[in-house]
Amino acid sequence: MKHRILTYFLLFLPLACQAQRWDNYRPFNTHVQLTQTNLPIIFLNVDGKMIKREERITAKMKILRNGDGMLNYADTVTHPGQHFDFDGYAAIQYRGNSSFDLSDKKPYSLKLIDKPLEEGGEKLKAKLLGMGKDNDWAMLAPYSDKSMIRDLLAFELARPYFDFVPEGRLCELFLDGTYYGVFILCERVRKGKQRLPLHDPGEDGGDLTGDYHVEVDRNDEPHVYYSKQRPIFSDGRSITWRSICFQYKSPEYEDFAQLPNGTRMALTNEIDKMESALASASFADPEIGYAKYIDVTSFIDHQLSTEFAFNVDGYRLSTNLYKFSETHAAEEGLDPRWKTSLWDMNIAFGNANYYEGDQTNKWQYKFNDRHAYDDGNLVPFWWQKLMMDPEYVRKLKMRWTQYRQEAYSDSHIESVIDSLTSLLTVEDAVGRNQKAWKNIGKWVWPNAYVGNTYDDEIDYLKEWISDRVAFLDQHLYDESLGLPHVAASEALPEDHQQKIYAPDGRQLLHPRRGLNVVRRSDGSVYKWFNSN
Repeated sequence: MKHRILTYFLLFLPLACQAQRWDNYRPFNTHVQLTQTNLPIIFLNVDGKMIKREERITAKMKILRNGDGMLNYADTVTHPGQHFDFDGYAAIQYRGNSSFDLSDKKPYSLKLIDKPLEEGGEKLKAKLLGMGKDNDWAMLAPYSDKSMIRDLLAFELARPYFDFVPEGRLCELFLDGTYYGVFILCERVRKGKQRLPLHDPGEDGGDLTGDYHVEVDRNDEPHVYYSKQRPIFSDGRSITWRSICFQYKSPEYEDFAQLPNGTRMALTNEIDKMESALASASFADPEIGYAKYIDVTSFIDHQLSTEFAFNVDGYRLSTNLYKFSETHAAEEGLDPRWKTSLWDMNIAFGNANYYEGDQTNKWQYKFNDRHAYDDGNLVPFWWQKLMMDPEYVRKLKMRWTQYRQEAYSDSHIESVIDSLTSLLTVEDAVGRNQKAWKNIGKWVWPNAYVGNTYDDEIDYLKEWISDRVAFLDQHLYDESLGLPHVAASEALPEDHQQKIYAPDGRQLLHPRRGLNVVRRSDGSVYKWFNSN
C-alpha cells in the first residue's frame, strides 16, 4: 500500500526535488499511512515551497469525496472510480492568532483561483463538499481541541437560530504527499451570496447606511476603528483605560478609496448610532433605544451560544457584526439592524485553563468584572447594558427555554456529539491524527483537562456541557414562558423569509406532517402542527 500511495502522488502532483520544508510545520510523524477513510481527503501541493503567514502562494488542490457512507482511498491507481469534488488551484497562507502561534498544527486560509498566481490567477468560486459556492475558505486545524469537534458542535446547535452560521466538514489532509491529519474545511463569516449576502456600499441607489461587516477583535491590523464608548463593569462603571476595537471586514479598509466618498465615515457612523443608543439613559426605550439599531433576537442568540460554550474569547474577540442598508432591506424584506454570527469556539466548552475557562458556573458577559486589569481585550459595554433591561432578560429566558425544548435538548446535544465523533472514529481518523501529532495524553495550550484517550476527552466534554446546562437552566429556564403555538387549524402565514425546522433542530425544505418549528422574518418562533 505504501508503494501505491507513492505512485498516486507521483501521478497527481509533480513533487519538487527538495522535500517539504521544515518551516511548513510538519507533523511529528511524517510516515502515517492512510489506506481507507470515510472522510473526504484533501490533497494540497505547494511543490516544497514555504507557506507564509502574510503572503499567499499557489497550491494545487484536489478534494476526494465519495457519497455518504462510501470509503475514500488515497491510492486512486488501485481505486480509480472515486469522485473528485474539486480539482484546481488555491492561494494558500497560514491563518489564525493563538491557533497559529501556540499550536504545532497550523490552520490555513484558502482562496480558490482559476490558475496559478504566477500565471495571473484570479478569483474562482466553487462549491466544496456540498457547501455553498464561494471563493474564501478556512482549513481549521484542531490541536488543543482534542475532541476536534468543538467548533462544529457550536455551529450545528446554533444553526436553526441564526441567519448564517458557517458550515464545516471534517476531512483528512495530505500536504506535498505527507499526511497532516484531521482538519475542518470551513466556510468563513464573510460577504458572499451563500454567506452574508451583502451588497457593495452605495450599490442600492447610493444608500450608505449599509451593507457592512465588522469584527470586534484585537488591534493587530494596521487600520481599525476604536469605539467612542468605553467598556464597563456590570454595575455600569466605565473602564476608562481600555478601548474596544473594530476590524473592517466588508468593505475592507483597502477598498474604501474605490467606494463612494464618505463610505468609511458612514460605516463608523452606523456603529456610533448603535452604541450611542445603548449608552443613553433611554437605552431600553423600544422606540429610540437599542432595539431601533440591533436585531434583538440575533444578539440574544449570540449571547446564548457564547454562554452555553462559556467561550473565554466570547464577545471580545472574533465577534462578527453585519447589517444591510435601509434600501437593500426594504427591497428584499430584510432587517436593516445589526446582526451577529458565530466563529472560533475551539477553546470553549471547558478547554481553557485561564480566565476560569473550565468553570461552568460563571457568566462570560461579566468578564470585565474579573479581568479588566488583566487583558487588553474586554467585552463591549453592550452586553452589560442589555442585561440591565428587564424586557431583554425576559426575552433571553424565553429564548433559552425554547432552545432547551429544541436543538439544545439534552438528547439532541448528545446526538450531535455522537454523530460528529463517530465520523472520526469509524475508520480511525482519530488514530491516524494521533500518530501524526501525538497530542492526546499530553498538555497542550491552553488545556484545562488532559485525557489519556480520545474517549476520555469526549467524556469530559459531555460532563462539562451537562454541568453548564444545569447552571444555565437554573438561571434562565422558565417553563411558564413556553413557546407560542400556531393552532393546528390555522394555515401557516405567508412569509418568504421564514424558515422551518424539525423539533430536533434540522432545517426542512418543506413542512413535515406533525410538529414543526417556524422562525419568521421578524425573529419570532412558533410551534406549528401540520395535519396535512
